[in-house]
This record gives sequence, C-alpha cells and structure tokens, in this order.
Amino acid sequence: MDWGFIAKYAPLYAVAAQVTLFVSLWGIVAAMLVGLVVALVIHAKVPVMRQVASAYVELSRNTPLLVQLFFLYFGLPKVGVTLPAEACAIIGIAFLGGSYMSEALRGGLESVAAVQEESALVLGMAPGQSFVHVVLPQALVAAVPALVANVIFLIKESSVVSGIALADLMYLTKDLIGLYYDTSEALLMLVIAYAIILIPVSVAGTVLERRLDHGRG
Repeated sequence: MDWGFIAKYAPLYAVAAQVTLFVSLWGIVAAMLVGLVVALVIHAKVPVMRQVASAYVELSRNTPLLVQLFFLYFGLPKVGVTLPAEACAIIGIAFLGGSYMSEALRGGLESVAAVQEESALVLGMAPGQSFVHVVLPQALVAAVPALVANVIFLIKESSVVSGIALADLMYLTKDLIGLYYDTSEALLMLVIAYAIILIPVSVAGTVLERRLDHGRG
C-alpha cells in the first residue's frame, strides 16, 4: 500500500466528495418534492393525471440512471437544449428518485386509516386541513424507513454521474487509476469517502426511526 500516494491525493477526494454531496443533496430534495406530488396524485386518484403519474413511475424505475443522464447530457443538445453537467446530474437523480420517493410516500398515505380523516372532519376540520394536519404527518412518519433507504440509495447511485464527465468521487478514482495504476489505493480512498458520507446518514436515519417509534409508542 502506497501511503504517500494516499496522502498526496486525499485532498482531491475531499473536493470530489463536495461534488458528490452537492448533486446528491439537491437531487434528493427535488426527488422528495416530485415524489410528494406524484404520491398525492396517485393517492387522490385524480383522473388522467393518475395515469400520467403512474406512467412516470414505471418509466423512471425501469430505465437506468446512466441512460437518463446520457439523454439529458448528450441527447437534449441535439434539439437545441444544452445543460451543464451539474444540472443534468441533479435532474437525473430527481427523475429517478422521484419515483422511489413517491412509492414510499404513497405507502405511508395508504397506511393511515380512513377513520383518522373522518374523525377530523367530524371535529369540524375542512378536508384540506384534515389532510395537512392529520393524514400527512402520520404518512410521513410511516414512510421514514423507506425514505431513508431511498436517500442512501440515491447517494450511491450518484456515482454514475461520472459518465457525463462530472468530477465526483467515482470520476476521480477512475482518473487516478488510469493515470498511475494505483488501483488499491484509489479504491480504498473511494470506499472511505463513501463511508464517511453514508454512515452518518444511516445512523441518523436509524436514530430518527427509533425516536418516531418511541413517540408513537
């Protein structure tokens, strides 16, 4: 193991990790918003829009993220739409993640008993108030485990953005291996970098789940 190589290039991994975190964070935020809208449309059984939302979920979940990124980065310029790599990465993660988030949130909505909303209406709440103050909070709590799993999944999936020349952790690793052939050292730093990012997310998710379970208990 060449520790001199690791010491020399570790700072570059810190920079690349910032790129990974940037596109992952904004992609996940956008995915949450898309997922919430899609889940509400499907749950409310809005005519036509429900079919459109369901078609989006199927398309998103059954096409690889790398293919979606290639379409955004290489395909759209053919019709006159050119986006920077960062924007393509965020949109791609949001497009893929939105379908997974929607399924998690839809499951949470369906887990709330109808009597909860009915009781709120009996107490004088308007339909919108009962949904926002009674149904949605319970649905979000029920969806937390799936949402946390999706967040971790999307951060790991962000590694494919290197395919559109975005200088994230995977791009840097492949670049160093191609230049210096120090495969073990580069891969070790890649694993450590992802562990530093993902372990706190996993631990925070576990703590949140336990607190919510304790609160419901």
